[in-house]
Amino acid sequence: MKNHTLPTGYLLKRFMPYFSSYKKIFIFDLICAAFTSVCDLVLPVIIRFITNTVSYHPADLTINMVVRLSALYLVLRGVDVLSNYYMQNTGHVMGALIETDMRRDLFRHFQELSYSYYSENKIGQLVSRITTDLFDIAEFAHHCPEEYFIAAVKIIISFIILIRVNVPLTLVLFAMIPLMIYFAMKYRTKMRSAFKLQRSQLGEVNSHVEDSLLGIRVAKSFANEDIEKEKFSEGNVKFLDAKRIGYKSMAGFRSVTRMFDGLMYVMIVLLGSISLIKGTITAGDFIAYLLYVNMLLEAIRRIVEFTEQFQRGITGIERFVEVMDEPVEVDDAPDAVTLGPLKGEVDFKDVSFRYNDSEEILNRINLHIRAGENIALVGPSGAGKTTFCNLIPRFYDVTSGSISVDGVDIRKAKIQSLRSQIGMVQQDVYLFSDTIAGNIEYGRPGATREEIIAAAKLAGADDFIREMPEGYDTYVGERGTKLSGGQKQRISIARVFLKNPPILILDEATSALDNESERLVQSSLAELAKGRTTLTIAHRLTTIKNADRIIVLTENGIQEEGSHDELMAKDGIYAHMYHMYEL
Repeated sequence: MKNHTLPTGYLLKRFMPYFSSYKKIFIFDLICAAFTSVCDLVLPVIIRFITNTVSYHPADLTINMVVRLSALYLVLRGVDVLSNYYMQNTGHVMGALIETDMRRDLFRHFQELSYSYYSENKIGQLVSRITTDLFDIAEFAHHCPEEYFIAAVKIIISFIILIRVNVPLTLVLFAMIPLMIYFAMKYRTKMRSAFKLQRSQLGEVNSHVEDSLLGIRVAKSFANEDIEKEKFSEGNVKFLDAKRIGYKSMAGFRSVTRMFDGLMYVMIVLLGSISLIKGTITAGDFIAYLLYVNMLLEAIRRIVEFTEQFQRGITGIERFVEVMDEPVEVDDAPDAVTLGPLKGEVDFKDVSFRYNDSEEILNRINLHIRAGENIALVGPSGAGKTTFCNLIPRFYDVTSGSISVDGVDIRKAKIQSLRSQIGMVQQDVYLFSDTIAGNIEYGRPGATREEIIAAAKLAGADDFIREMPEGYDTYVGERGTKLSGGQKQRISIARVFLKNPPILILDEATSALDNESERLVQSSLAELAKGRTTLTIAHRLTTIKNADRIIVLTENGIQEEGSHDELMAKDGIYAHMYHMYEL
């Protein structure tokens, strides 16, 4: 993630399009804000009129006039109540709608980002961006324009009225406002940096909590609960330190504004009293002046209060923009075509690949895989076997060379039409927090219950599923914690059976299982591989003896290929690995 601070103007420009869908609500919200401001501004005028009339023309002040003035103010207060209701209700809903739109766009972008992005960023940080950050943006979207608009209306109208009452005093007071803003701005920059640091540290806390709770069984099995507590405590303290920095900046910001607030009151009392003594201001004017200045200072105080919210909102927008500006490394080409039903022929032509600036993982790989052929990939750890397979569904793009399916370069095919025809069964099975049926249906959303059961039977999972308390409607727990490793693996196989893809990738699908589970899963996998182009990454070499062709992949590329018997007869790398495995 980027660490530099983006200009506020740029961030507001990026944010403004989200208002476009709700500009009618926004405009009416500001109109209501204007009404509430006018209602507040009328009261000092009425009090000034009554005070001056009583002081200089008491006979002119009648009961009828007081009633009419009271009725006028009552009507204005009614307008104020209705306007405020709209602002509090519909105005807040507008903020929530903008938050919803931004969360939708952010989540969609998350779905489009490549594997490499998730390898480099913690999930807890990303969760913080789509929850806490966007909540602050919603508050910013509603309150800040509204409060700043109200403050602007009150300051401008107050200035116009006050300058007509007493020019020197008004100029002195308003001359202090730029000074207050100047000193306050110095702390505003510090506040923004502090808020951004807080968000980052909160993301770290979220990441640790998620990591620790998902790995709670490992922590308990090693009796390392105290270590986890210490790690959490360290992150928690760093978050506290970040908040201390923020509160220090906030305290300085508010102290500056309160200091000028006090200076303004001193000037009013001092210069206003002198004006009263000299007779250059009436009692009614002085009272109105005090009320308007109080209103003016209240408006300034509101700006100060919402400056904190403004900075939180801007920080949230900045973190939102940082994610949205992350490039989608693997995307459909402008002229991408939709693939029809595939036969399953795969060609690697001079394929090389590296992760960002790392050393090359694959170098000039050439391999032709026939439709329906059963290929096994073996080799030492780090040779690039998983990377080799991940290139076929375009989880990453090749650095150079090309990969084709049925003669079509996969970079010229629409990703959805490519991946929908590739099935993957991996060692680390991920099951969603859903029912067993829901997890199998993920292979082909919208499948009927009969189709789900048929897929489970093909995967050898139907018997144990029916023994579950609620059968196919049994909740599997977080990441499938209520199921054994073998059961989870067979559900993942059922998911691929339901998908029914022509190309199948098996990435060490049985290496983490016990012997009995492995035997059951291997039987399911053998059934799954029938009639499909299959690439198997093997950890236990005895499981791939019947492959049509075995590819030995090392850091130097493809070193050997052939059937099990051919490679054993060659007495090379594969034979050496096989003999070591037997030992």
